[in-house]
Amino acid sequence: MLEIPLYALSGFFMKISDDMHDKKNNMVLGILAGILCGLMLGYLVTISVDAAYIFFGVFIGTFLSKKVNCINHIVTALIFVVIVFLLGFPAIGIGTLAICTIAAYIDEIGNDNKRIYEKSKILKIFFEYRFALKTAILVLAVLGVIQSFYPGFKIYGIYFLGIQTFLYFLLFEISYEFAGLKFDAIYDKVYSVIGNLNKSS
Repeated sequence: MLEIPLYALSGFFMKISDDMHDKKNNMVLGILAGILCGLMLGYLVTISVDAAYIFFGVFIGTFLSKKVNCINHIVTALIFVVIVFLLGFPAIGIGTLAICTIAAYIDEIGNDNKRIYEKSKILKIFFEYRFALKTAILVLAVLGVIQSFYPGFKIYGIYFLGIQTFLYFLLFEISYEFAGLKFDAIYDKVYSVIGNLNKSS
């Protein structure tokens, strides 16, 4: 059951790290949040093959789309890779990894892309909330459900995900969005705590 808090907290700290950089230009807190995110994601992919497919796909897709473009992202990626190599690289196949990578790449290319957003509101919503990867995970999870009823059902080279993985990933996304909505309040709270610590020292 460790997967539930790891999905939730990694999504939360990923968004906090992003907004520390994008909204407050606070590299120190952004890097700290990125380190926590990298630690959790790194551990998560070593205990869950499903998570390995998803987050290696996100890692590769983000890298290919050139969205690893600030110190926060670089630190998060490095911590992620180091933890994976220390704890053991999971055995995964190329088919499902390719699907998750392509979906993540599509999401990153479309996200915050004004030219795409201007084409239609549907495309804006689709890419703003990164529905390409969610759709890919859902399809792989549904195929996994079918396989659980019909064990002989297979697609060569494709590993199907558990339906619970789709729910876990939704939790990751909800935590990510929640952190964005509450970012200003979280930021103010962190600074009030830091201020109180400085006064007491």
